[in-house]
Amino acid sequence: MAKYSYKGLTENGNLISGEIEADSIEKAKEAIAAKGYIPVEVKKGGIDQKENPFEKINLYFTPVKSRDLILFTKQLKTMLSAGVPIIQIFDTLENQTENLKLKKAIITIGSDLKEGISIYKAFKNHDHIFSELYCSMLKAGESSGSIINILERLIYIIEHEEKVKSDVKSAMNYPIIVLCFLGVAFFVLLMFVIPKFVTIFKSAGIDLPLPTKICLTLYSFISGYWVYILIFGAVFLFILKKFLKTPKGLLIKDGFLLQIPIIGELIVKASMSRFASIFSILQTSGVPVLEAFDILGNTIGNAAITKQFNKISEELKKGRGISTPLKSAKYFPPMVINMISIGEESGELDKMLAEISSHYDSEVEYTTKQLSDALGPFLTLALAGVVGFFALAIFLPMWDLTKMVN
Repeated sequence: MAKYSYKGLTENGNLISGEIEADSIEKAKEAIAAKGYIPVEVKKGGIDQKENPFEKINLYFTPVKSRDLILFTKQLKTMLSAGVPIIQIFDTLENQTENLKLKKAIITIGSDLKEGISIYKAFKNHDHIFSELYCSMLKAGESSGSIINILERLIYIIEHEEKVKSDVKSAMNYPIIVLCFLGVAFFVLLMFVIPKFVTIFKSAGIDLPLPTKICLTLYSFISGYWVYILIFGAVFLFILKKFLKTPKGLLIKDGFLLQIPIIGELIVKASMSRFASIFSILQTSGVPVLEAFDILGNTIGNAAITKQFNKISEELKKGRGISTPLKSAKYFPPMVINMISIGEESGELDKMLAEISSHYDSEVEYTTKQLSDALGPFLTLALAGVVGFFALAIFLPMWDLTKMVN
């Protein structure tokens, strides 16, 4: 039995509060009603149970990672396959889940299911954790009676998405680390090394060369206006962050990324892989094409491609098939269009989509490696440029000083 705190109304309309032990929230309401009170608010936990502020902060900053979602989905699927009642499953998952945010969602979902709310609606109330795709797949499984198969496919989708993201992150880790070190080196040399040498050169009456003058100007500007630079930088980043969260800002950012060589190609290929993989599973699960395209629009991951995708969805509603609108859409490669066209004509669209997904998985791996290889020479040039610039700033006047001494 668990403790429940409640607020209720007496026969005279007075508000009272208390706590009661019961097996579920429904049993608690029945027990409160049996006492002659009308339940107004019933929630799990005693009255004197105070919320830990640190736990609340931890809950806010604790993300639900892909591995947490994969583990939860696998446990849910396994217990459903074993025939465990769904109410009991969520009571078990509540005790086994370590992620605080996910645990809180599981408690609420379990409570909603006990009250007779559908699985789809119970999960939909937590769309900050469970994506539109996740909830829609559960809805399809619930309506078709194949919830276990749907969960198995969801596990595949989440693992597939995590693998693609992991590959891209791995390719970008080295360049980011190198660029950070370059930035730190540039700042240290500019603010602490160059000024000391400049003092020596000026006292010797040497005319400073252009690289040294540039360093000195930058040093004077940063040291004199660093407070304003920090304030301006913080305000600029805040405004930029807010703007990039707007539909227009997101569209501009994602459209710009698609124009960058190799990176834009990688984004398109990753989007095609995601589109084909999820569409194939939705087709196999019996989700209607129009509903599938509504779901897919929220899973593409790039606003510029999503905009084109929404145009295709509008054309589909006019009954023009899938491949025909795709031909007029930007970013969709000819191979994707041709294979979907063949799949439509042969009645094996789901198989063709699976083939497209498999092909673009390989393409993403290849392009990721290509990106990593291309960034190597660029970073080498950047490193050589920074080192060369400061070498000239220091050694050119030092050479003059040596000549003067001789």
